[in-house]
Amino acid sequence: MERNQAIAQLISYALEKRLIQPEDRMWTVNTLLEALALDGCALPEELPPAGELSAALDALLDYAKNYGLLHPLDETFARNTLLSELWLESYEKQEQRFDFPECLNLLCDYAAQQGMIADTIAERDLFDTKLMGFLTPRPSEVVREFRSRYTQSPKAATDYFYTLSQDCNYIRRDRIAKDERWTAETKYGKLEISINLSKPEKDPRDIAAAKLKKASGYPKCLLCPENVGYAGTISHPARQNLRVMPVMVNGQLWGFQYSPYVYYNEHCIVMNARHTPMVIDRGVFDKLFSFVEQFPHYFLGSNADLPIVGGSILSHEHFQGGHHTFPMEKAEKEFGFEVPGFDDVDCCVVRYPMTVLRLNSQNKDHLCDLAGKILAKWRTYSDPAATVFAETDGEPHNTITPIARMREGRYELDLVLRNNLTTKEHPMGLYHPHEELHHIKKENIGLIEVMGLAVLPGRLKKEMADLREALLNGENLHESEELSKHADWADAFMARHPEFNAENAEAIIQYEIGQVFAQVLECAGVYKCTESGRAALKRFLTEVQNG
Repeated sequence: MERNQAIAQLISYALEKRLIQPEDRMWTVNTLLEALALDGCALPEELPPAGELSAALDALLDYAKNYGLLHPLDETFARNTLLSELWLESYEKQEQRFDFPECLNLLCDYAAQQGMIADTIAERDLFDTKLMGFLTPRPSEVVREFRSRYTQSPKAATDYFYTLSQDCNYIRRDRIAKDERWTAETKYGKLEISINLSKPEKDPRDIAAAKLKKASGYPKCLLCPENVGYAGTISHPARQNLRVMPVMVNGQLWGFQYSPYVYYNEHCIVMNARHTPMVIDRGVFDKLFSFVEQFPHYFLGSNADLPIVGGSILSHEHFQGGHHTFPMEKAEKEFGFEVPGFDDVDCCVVRYPMTVLRLNSQNKDHLCDLAGKILAKWRTYSDPAATVFAETDGEPHNTITPIARMREGRYELDLVLRNNLTTKEHPMGLYHPHEELHHIKKENIGLIEVMGLAVLPGRLKKEMADLREALLNGENLHESEELSKHADWADAFMARHPEFNAENAEAIIQYEIGQVFAQVLECAGVYKCTESGRAALKRFLTEVQNG
């Protein structure tokens, strides 16, 4: 136990047992420091009144009962569990009430003041998740209720599971509400833009503590089934309130849960029960449709399996899905094509900045067979004239981002052609956001961005607010340390918007961010929406047709 924590606990005990009075607190601290030959210590602030803590507990328990997390018969048991966890030996029912998550924040404040936790975001998250874990139904109860509701309809089951994931604070509604979201009209239709503010920035104290923390190797990653109920560490989030639904995917046991960050409606993750690497092969298409058949109101897609164009966790096979219609799904047919032997599969190229081949059929097996044929051909395909190389120096470059859905009772699969080639001019990836766009989006383009939703870094909120004020004040952005990276872009769009003023400034900046995202997707598209780009794409399709 840390010294400060031990002293804080001793003082708290003395106050609780009325061995000392509140007015004696600092005198007692100094007496202990003298006895221990210490120069000083960092003590918590004055503790909240006992009644306030009881009221916070009442509010938390009322919340759990009202949202169906806690049965009324379990209330006393849950209260005593929480009292023990908070080192509280007494309780009196209070009339005062706190809102959720205000009650959680107050209890975290108390824990920090007592020296139970450090007052950092990571430590508070570990602690309040632990408290909510006591109030979240056991996995078996959740599975039983989910399956019962599934007999009504798949949507009834997912409605229950998604709401539970919010109510138990696994999905933190208060943080998600901070995200900024809008749509921007582009030549490809409306694209969706978000600035992610739900992931709190890491406290330097947490970063330092994480460096000192020895990795245990358990769980192996954030997607392993061992995360359910895991207490977490300074470098691994607590998961006491996580619930994972077991599902069979193409005859194998997988898990189905929701993303804590819900970048879009009912953003879910479907992951292999085994810690096995991501691979895009013929079997992936069967797996995607196996899930979608069980939950036809959801889409399901996979990140690619190569660095740069793949996801953040390539070590564990997983997919992402949800109940959301993305811009890519709304994109219209640009031109159709046929593949001999697959007359029952409708094939087309979609009018979209990335290269999307759309397959649609009533025959799932035929559709998946054709997708496997396209994937196999793409893996080995090179076209130097189009700067497409299957491999260089033994490193593979071609892969696919697949997205499966049901559309009007038919199976539909979008295959997005991806390539992770790097060049001297584009060391982060030729088919990656180019450097002149990094002031807005530098990160890899994964599944979510591919489908037309930009997930932009939280720094942009302040930068765009500062940019608005600087432009309205006529400041020279090129001389600004913070905003100079946006200067060339701002010069260009201000020339297009002579009407720029205080009333429309935010709308114009948001619109222009949308145009940048469209350019980001164009960069990531292997075959451009140009005459030469479409000619090169048709060369590849001819290879598919002849192969």
